[in-house]
Amino acid sequence: MRLFFSKNELKLRRKRTIAAIMCMVIVLGMYWILTRPQKVAPEMPTVIVEPVVKDDVEIYGEYVGRIRAQQFVEVRARVEGYLENMLFAEGTYVNKNQVLFVINQDQYRAKADKARAQLKKDEAQALKAERDLKRIRPLFEQNAASQLDLDNAEAAYESAEATVAMSEADLAQAELELGYTIVRSPLSGHISERNVDLGTLVGPGGKSLLATIVKSDTVLVDFSMTALDYLKSKERNINLGLQDPTRSWQPNITITLADNTVYPFKGYVDFAEPQVDPQTGTFSVRAEMPNPKQVLLPGQFTKVKLLLDVREGALVVPMKAVTIEKGGAYIYTMRKDNTVEKRFIELGPEVGNNVVVERGLAEGEMVVAEGFHKLTPGMKVRVSEPKTEAGDSIITTKNEVTGVKENIAGTKDNVKGE
Repeated sequence: MRLFFSKNELKLRRKRTIAAIMCMVIVLGMYWILTRPQKVAPEMPTVIVEPVVKDDVEIYGEYVGRIRAQQFVEVRARVEGYLENMLFAEGTYVNKNQVLFVINQDQYRAKADKARAQLKKDEAQALKAERDLKRIRPLFEQNAASQLDLDNAEAAYESAEATVAMSEADLAQAELELGYTIVRSPLSGHISERNVDLGTLVGPGGKSLLATIVKSDTVLVDFSMTALDYLKSKERNINLGLQDPTRSWQPNITITLADNTVYPFKGYVDFAEPQVDPQTGTFSVRAEMPNPKQVLLPGQFTKVKLLLDVREGALVVPMKAVTIEKGGAYIYTMRKDNTVEKRFIELGPEVGNNVVVERGLAEGEMVVAEGFHKLTPGMKVRVSEPKTEAGDSIITTKNEVTGVKENIAGTKDNVKGE
């Protein structure tokens, strides 16, 4: 057995050792490269954006109203007598001057006949006095009658004329009372049930209220507004109860019925109380509303929705996109390079699920409507299509909702193209 290696053998063994070490290093390096964890690129958050829309926004106030008839008249007996006849069907529509009741006429007809006879008697006396005066005057001119005779004849004639005038007045009064025995409708409308039965003594000594008539083809809606509403309307230069021809709109109301359906006709405010009730802090407002099918009944309570203002050219964003904190309200906007920016804004009135922006945004800017809770300023985002729902709408405006949705979809396509 050899204890020593030759020089060539040592060199060969050294080369083999170095080659083995290098192979192991290469194998270990390749294994580390293949098995090391790969760095995952951060995923961009997905958001839904909507454009800032400029449109005419209608601002409403909601109140509790009460329906009142335009005219409500009590039919009363003006003369005393027994109710003899009723010439209408209860609860039906009656016309103006239609005969409703007849009171016994016997005593009033007799009174009128007596006054008529007295008038004829007084007219005969006046005619005799006139003839006597015509005979005395020529005699007085011929000195055949004294001044006293002439004066007596003139006084008798004038007294007879006055008596005739008095009898004429008595006859007119008697005929007027006779006419009151026929009770007519003072207006056209629906009549209530009768308050007295036939044969009842009515008039000054008995029951005078016979029935009531309601004219409800047009009704009045009464509701109350707060003093704060009044001040806000003044700030917008709106005078409730007055029509302004320079404005493209007028304060109008819509009402909701007991079954939660909206009444198809609109009413217009025609009166506002000029003072505030100190006990309630409110003032009364009245609107006139058509009621051709008698759907609205006097005395009925209803929900009133009043158009308070129309903000023309207002900027509107979804309320869900706005975050409110102590420092104010802010919203995330998206730039052209798909990075987001935190923008503080000044809010106006809320309109449904949207809100008016007074300051801080411009028309056409894209705001993050969903997904903003995971954003930080300057972060890149990926835009997703919004979920379509049947009830989605941008704002309640005068424009067609479908047209607004098409405008929004087109703006989103432009953002994706950029």
